[in-house]
Amino acid sequence: MKKAGLLLLSSLFALSASAAPRATTATGVVEGVSEASGVTAYKGIPYAAAPVGQLRWKAPQPAAKWQGTRKADHFGARCMQPSLFSDMVFRSDGMSEDCLFLNVWTPAKSPKEKLPVLVYFYGGGFAAGDGSEPRYDGESMAAKGVVTLTINYRLNVFGFLAHPELTKEATHHSSGNYGLMDQAMALQWVKKNIAAFGGDPSRVTIAGESAGSFSVSAQMINPQAKGLFAGAIGESGSLLGLTPPMPLAAAEGMGTSFAQAANAPTLKELRALPAQQVLDALKTAKTWFFAIQDGYVIPRSPVAIFAAGEQAKVPLLAGWNSYEGHYKQILGDAEPTAENFSAALQKIYGEQASAARQAYSGDIKQAATELASDRFIGYSTWKWIDSHARTGGKPTYRYYYTRPRPGQEGASHSVEIEYAMGNLAGNKTYAWTAEDYALSTQMQGYFANFIKTGNPNGAGQPEWPQASAGAGSKLMQLDVPSKAVTATDDAHYQFQETQAKH
Repeated sequence: MKKAGLLLLSSLFALSASAAPRATTATGVVEGVSEASGVTAYKGIPYAAAPVGQLRWKAPQPAAKWQGTRKADHFGARCMQPSLFSDMVFRSDGMSEDCLFLNVWTPAKSPKEKLPVLVYFYGGGFAAGDGSEPRYDGESMAAKGVVTLTINYRLNVFGFLAHPELTKEATHHSSGNYGLMDQAMALQWVKKNIAAFGGDPSRVTIAGESAGSFSVSAQMINPQAKGLFAGAIGESGSLLGLTPPMPLAAAEGMGTSFAQAANAPTLKELRALPAQQVLDALKTAKTWFFAIQDGYVIPRSPVAIFAAGEQAKVPLLAGWNSYEGHYKQILGDAEPTAENFSAALQKIYGEQASAARQAYSGDIKQAATELASDRFIGYSTWKWIDSHARTGGKPTYRYYYTRPRPGQEGASHSVEIEYAMGNLAGNKTYAWTAEDYALSTQMQGYFANFIKTGNPNGAGQPEWPQASAGAGSKLMQLDVPSKAVTATDDAHYQFQETQAKH
């Protein structure tokens, strides 16, 4: 009898030891998965109600509570999107308008640990992307002591349609930017729930690449996100670019044109369309929906808000890559000669062509590549960093990423993500070398330090100096080896400032 009792106790202990991890959120209990690394993953947690039916093109609403335990062992559906980018790999549970899910990776063994938190916004031009993409996977960063989240937000016409009828029905007398509202709603969820996963709601850093980086700059000026994060990381891009976000009235006009192209001129008809039909209408309308200056989420010009020092006063780490653009975007199929470059500059800048050539001097191919990069995303990132260094009141750190992937010509747009997030091994397309892994370890270390302390520096890493406003800023060139340098591209941004339509 005694032996049987011991066997029963031992089997009960084994059962409890192997029981799936659980966390209690404000909407219910979720059951996650223990990874071999010791990190616990919770996937597909709804942070808002499904934005379907009458909730299509409305601010996100609270998620419904559930009874019992919800399995959080697989990614939820990705948001409605066309197939646009060949490098996007999804592990999502299909595609649906019901897509407002988030994923949490935590190293915490109890809710009492109060660990720093990273919330990562995916890129994809506000048109595509998903929190399930392997390059954003949070397990590696969680293993560094950071509770890491990816969140889904509405995209393209579903996330950014402005329309006169939508503006009229909204209590805030505005429309568009639903995707940015989703992000802010996810940050509200984090504030309310992250302690259950061992995270500290007062130590949240938001980060993202491309449209995700634009999103970080937007949340820094979004009244709905005020006080919800303590640090910001931007990889390639911001709303402070050469052309300001479209004003509400113009965006409403674009939305009206889309509705006509979709053969659903009224809001009632638009909401009645099946989601796939709305998505298909994007091809007919040939419209690219984007963040707008709606007077609500983005109250006024982002440049003006940063100039006035009205953005979130948090440490900022941001930068861009050396090959964000390609010289052919300037030269077309013409050979990279001085004559052809001058002709291309004349076509783009007219009487300002000689000033452009003076700013972008030296090797033609290199100069044209740098100009293409700046016109695309480099200038907007520089302007964000420079503005925050002037008025942000907190340390700002700038990087320039120059390491190409194996076999590639240059450090093109988005290539740094897997290095920074520690996810090289998840991308089987490239033959990563020991040098690539060493850079990834270093870069992830910088990011993890920044998330933990607001400063990327730490033991065993080359010193990363703070950035300063104006000419001669210090920055970290991320490569093999990485090194702190003084900016040599000030002339580029002095020229681009003359072109900006702020």
